[in-house]
Amino acid sequence: MKAIVQDTYGSADVLALREIDRPVMGDNEVLIAVRAAGVDPGVWHLMTGMPYLLRILGFGLRRPKVPTRGRDVAGRVEAVGGNVTRFKPGDEVFGACEGSFAEYATAREDRLALKPASLTFDQAAAVPISGWTALQALRDAGEVKAGQHVLVIGAAGGVGTFAVQLAKAFGAEVTGVCSTTKADLVRSIGADHVIDYTREDFAESPRRYDIILDIAGNHPLSRLRPVLTPKGTLVIIGGEAGGKWTGGIGRSLRAALLSPFVAQRLRGFISKETSADLEVLAAHIEAGELTPVIERTFPLAEAAKAIRHLEEGHARGKVVLTL
Repeated sequence: MKAIVQDTYGSADVLALREIDRPVMGDNEVLIAVRAAGVDPGVWHLMTGMPYLLRILGFGLRRPKVPTRGRDVAGRVEAVGGNVTRFKPGDEVFGACEGSFAEYATAREDRLALKPASLTFDQAAAVPISGWTALQALRDAGEVKAGQHVLVIGAAGGVGTFAVQLAKAFGAEVTGVCSTTKADLVRSIGADHVIDYTREDFAESPRRYDIILDIAGNHPLSRLRPVLTPKGTLVIIGGEAGGKWTGGIGRSLRAALLSPFVAQRLRGFISKETSADLEVLAAHIEAGELTPVIERTFPLAEAAKAIRHLEEGHARGKVVLTL
């Protein structure tokens, strides 16, 4: 089968389209004929091996332990392992796996759900990683409630476009922060207010928020906390500042250390990949409350080009590879 693989860490130049063997599924896995695969910042981190903490945590010290890139996946089930009970060959599924940038991939049963009938494979592949992150950041870390005021910093990106829509579905009043060229998009997906960061500083606004989602931002806590209500919640999602060793993780650690000593809740955040929450997302999709935003699709052979496009930081919603 054709797959996008890498032998060493580095820029998108290390990626190559090659013929490799089909993956062998375990008893709790299914074999998927991949139709589409989402591209998210996590792919870049695993490709580059940055921050170095990722390598220490088991992704491979000198080279990737899993050479095939890709996590988000949508496709058809080809075969199922002996312990799998929820899926059968022919089912259309979406979820997360190791190595979705390939014609075939294996995925654990508990990281998949049936694809919503209203979505194309391209749309479904845009949902899992970013959708999980937005849902759990709002519902679990933020404990969002109807009527609250939510600020989404990075509202036009992959996670941000899901966060804006889900916050509205939970009954919140939503303000999105983005650039001028993305303001119309953020309004179109339901934001009540839009702050164009090229013209206005959210930190200087008199408005205060019950929940702030800072998505891949570099804002210090001293800049974010004054914008929160006295008992508001800050959820830090990703972040690129912090150097080669910890990346944005250092800011999340500082938030966790400070949080017990202040009335506000300051939280770092890592999502969990669960089939139950994929089904929650699917329910929001089928109810018309959530629509994946895809800026652009690329064929599998242009995976490196897709990642370079994501690196530029101008993507509106998600980027997807099609097979």
